[in-house]
Amino acid sequence: MCGITGFIDFSKRSDEIVLSGMINTMLHRGPDGCGIQIFKTNSEHIGLAHRRLAVIDLTDTGKQPMHFSGLWVTFNGEIYNYKEIKNELIASNHQFIGNSDTEVVLHAFKEWGMECIKRFIGMFAFVLYDSNQSKVFCVRDRAGVKPFYYYWKDNLFLFASELKAFHKHPDFKKELNVDAVAAFIQYGNVPSPYCIYKHCNKLEPGHYMEFDSSNIQLNIHKYWDVYDSYNKPKLDISFDEAKTETEKKLVSAANYRMVSDVPVGIFLSGGYDSVCLASVLQKSRTEKIKTYTIGVSDSSINEAPFAKKIAEFLGTEHHEYYCVSKDAIELIDQLPYFYDEPFADSSAIPTMLVCKIARKEVTVALSADGGDELFAGYNRYDYLMKNLQRVKNTPLFLRKSMAFMMSAAPISSLPGLRSNYAFKNKYRKVKDLLYNPTDKNLMLNLSTLFNSREVDNLFLQPVNELKTAYLKNELKEEFYTSLSYMMAIDYQTYLTDDIMQKVDRASMSVSLEAREPYLDHRLIEWSARLPDQYKYNRGVKKFILKEIVHSHIPKDLMERPKMGFAIPINDWLKNELKEKIRYYLSENNIKKQGIFNWKTINEYVTHFMNGKNEFGTRVWYLLMFQMWYEKWMRN
Repeated sequence: MCGITGFIDFSKRSDEIVLSGMINTMLHRGPDGCGIQIFKTNSEHIGLAHRRLAVIDLTDTGKQPMHFSGLWVTFNGEIYNYKEIKNELIASNHQFIGNSDTEVVLHAFKEWGMECIKRFIGMFAFVLYDSNQSKVFCVRDRAGVKPFYYYWKDNLFLFASELKAFHKHPDFKKELNVDAVAAFIQYGNVPSPYCIYKHCNKLEPGHYMEFDSSNIQLNIHKYWDVYDSYNKPKLDISFDEAKTETEKKLVSAANYRMVSDVPVGIFLSGGYDSVCLASVLQKSRTEKIKTYTIGVSDSSINEAPFAKKIAEFLGTEHHEYYCVSKDAIELIDQLPYFYDEPFADSSAIPTMLVCKIARKEVTVALSADGGDELFAGYNRYDYLMKNLQRVKNTPLFLRKSMAFMMSAAPISSLPGLRSNYAFKNKYRKVKDLLYNPTDKNLMLNLSTLFNSREVDNLFLQPVNELKTAYLKNELKEEFYTSLSYMMAIDYQTYLTDDIMQKVDRASMSVSLEAREPYLDHRLIEWSARLPDQYKYNRGVKKFILKEIVHSHIPKDLMERPKMGFAIPINDWLKNELKEKIRYYLSENNIKKQGIFNWKTINEYVTHFMNGKNEFGTRVWYLLMFQMWYEKWMRN
């Protein structure tokens, strides 16, 4: 895993000095080497740059940018099946000088053109310059594991793994996209394909971009879509057959991601997703796999003891680290730098910590993200299956009456529930759902922090709602189920823009390559076609995955409530982080900035500090934005 950046500059002002400045902002992504290449034609300057984290082929033959037969590439990620593709190319008379997957990308493009990416199993974002055709191709993997930003304005095209590289180009104009700020406040991230800056976007997963410099034309093409799998008939297969085949695909995906010329470990939370990976991998190996987990002092959300018991049963070489307030405070100051677009998922903190301890011994770590999206693991799916149909079947007049009564009796008036902030949030969402009980409304309701009225009250000027994948519904009627709808939306939104962004920045902050077996595209193409009841069965989420785990791990070691990778952020906000709130959310800062309504923010902070914990997430989102703003807009 590495960092890439570069430009296509039709003004021909960009040079080696600019390119060096851009790529050196990402030293953390690739401490093992740096390379730049400039191409000066009659019409433009093209720059490709690369920072290397050496994982496969540690020799100089793996250096980038790499070239072959008029093709140049700067590549971030891994092609796990590169050896099979290489053998196929050798059979077609291709000759190789090294052992890297990057060289395979070049030869594969030479042999098959852009059709080559359909053969790749992996995570990748790369830019390939074809000097023979005067074209540049930018490619992002199917699930969006690897990031890819681009900027296009005034005949200047920039690309990078991280936004911070753009700031080093003298012609980059950092103009704030206020609509994207509103989207961040809603979702806790800026959803694809948008970016926090104007004229800047993310290349969407499963897409590639073709830039023809002869006519200065940029075209974006989709080569893969999760809906293609959901829009197929469900498999007519028994549960035992499905379980066997699912495990085979999981083993294949996990084994591919163990291919490396450097040490590999596994993040082990103690939950079903990571335990499944650890168990199938340790089962087939005599050497002990290294496993890593993070604990917190709050026993209600601490998974470390469970992870330790699993590690002892499997016989892994286990390492754990307990996160304390001091660790969090130190990392929070670093968040705006590494997450150089506003990002509010507080689990970024323990994720950075577990990456930090893993990096002391390994260069690659397997992460179990994606299991929830593939096998129906989120609590919102449970909510959907148990409650939505019941609400839909309730007569309209009764639903409206219930919603009216809930509005007339605010949650604060209900005895015993004044301090239950989780219940308060659910109370409001249920009330909204009674008015409009559709799958789309439920999905938005459970995915956003503010409703439209609250957004209007927060911003000084009107903002526009961005058209994101949350609003998509490309499921064909004959294949539509509510569960498939929500899982497909999550795969394109929360997975890509929250989880993958979180893991990429956290792992890269310490030069660690994180690999995602559950995001092998063969798995989602398979699981999308499994009958819903194999994934959600009589109130049991991730049913088929759990049954696989139970064949390796005693059931009594596994059955416990899902905790998630969380930290006690509300306690920290009220204590160790209190001074940060006073500074960043001060009246002077907010009014000077001119984006938010100070009165609304002051109300949120006051309510939170006075014990209304349901406002804690809002305060955290605003704090994360203000810290980002001071780092990247004021400086």
